[in-house]
Amino acid sequence: MIYMARPSIGKEEKDAVLSVLDSGIITEGKVTREFEKKFAEFVGSKFAVATDSGTSALHISLLCHNIGNGDEVITTPFTFVASVNSIKFVGAKPVFVDIDEDTFNIDPSLIEEKITDKTKAILPVHLYGNPCDVGRINKIAKKHNLVVIEDACQAHGSSIGVHSVGSVNTTCFSFHPTKNMTTAMGGMLTTNDEHIAKLATKLKLCGESDFYYYDVLGYNYRMTNVNAAIGLEQLKKLPEFNRKRRENAGYFNENINVKGIVLPKVDKNSKHVYHQYTIRVTNNCSKTRDEIIKFLRSNEIFPQVYYPLPIHKQKLYEKDYDNESYPVTERICNEVLSLPVHPSLTQEDLSKIVDVLNGIR
Repeated sequence: MIYMARPSIGKEEKDAVLSVLDSGIITEGKVTREFEKKFAEFVGSKFAVATDSGTSALHISLLCHNIGNGDEVITTPFTFVASVNSIKFVGAKPVFVDIDEDTFNIDPSLIEEKITDKTKAILPVHLYGNPCDVGRINKIAKKHNLVVIEDACQAHGSSIGVHSVGSVNTTCFSFHPTKNMTTAMGGMLTTNDEHIAKLATKLKLCGESDFYYYDVLGYNYRMTNVNAAIGLEQLKKLPEFNRKRRENAGYFNENINVKGIVLPKVDKNSKHVYHQYTIRVTNNCSKTRDEIIKFLRSNEIFPQVYYPLPIHKQKLYEKDYDNESYPVTERICNEVLSLPVHPSLTQEDLSKIVDVLNGIR
């Protein structure tokens, strides 16, 4: 069986967890602080704040930038729902911009037409591990005095140009078990602004300003030392994990050859870390996407569709966006199919995926 994801957990992570358990200090503490420090160093930011999920990191990032009721935040309709839910959490309105069909990311050329006097922020998503054109987005944000909060929950270790994702703007990461690195569950906020870092820390600690003293409404979004211990060991391995993902993707790029299937396209100035290896099954293919999924599964290969329905058409959101259309997103949702690309795949696995896919007639 070749599955979509498999966490790569070794003896190092197990020993680190046992060490925390033996210490008796299981909740957030010294180990979490060390993980924050090491992760900030890895991405090149001044500060990092650990949370219990990527969703929590997004939520408090918006709060830290004083985004709330009546504000508008520009984002993509093609993403995991948490990217958009976090905007609703603070009472702001998500404003959607269509995507670029090659990168699957928000199309910067369409952003300015959606800016109003209520717009406070742009929240781009580095989908599938492929970094957005943040430089271009930052120029737009600066021109209109907007905040940029990056959703890098799928893009640990990616970069565009000379900048690592997470090194410039307030940026959020997830450590869900399917991600390029994991803490079992957890998240991280990175920033170069000390005020944002201190406020984020306060907000994720129930609003605590001193031991059992509270001056703002906060949340219990803490990461435990157990999770952080796993994260410290996973962070050491992340460069190799990403190298293997890129190597696996390179093998697919060189060997998959099926009429009507479009392979991922990557900007030469960016470093894609392939959280997902996502192809497009177009109308020129002899089989539909559903037929290909069924065919792969019959050969014990289990692909996945991320994401089959855009956010503006989800039941939760459709009533607010029933008159809006994002044609590229809507078409791409019907075409995308992600293949297993994780670092645990063997050469035999990779060859099988290619051979089965190329066998489509």
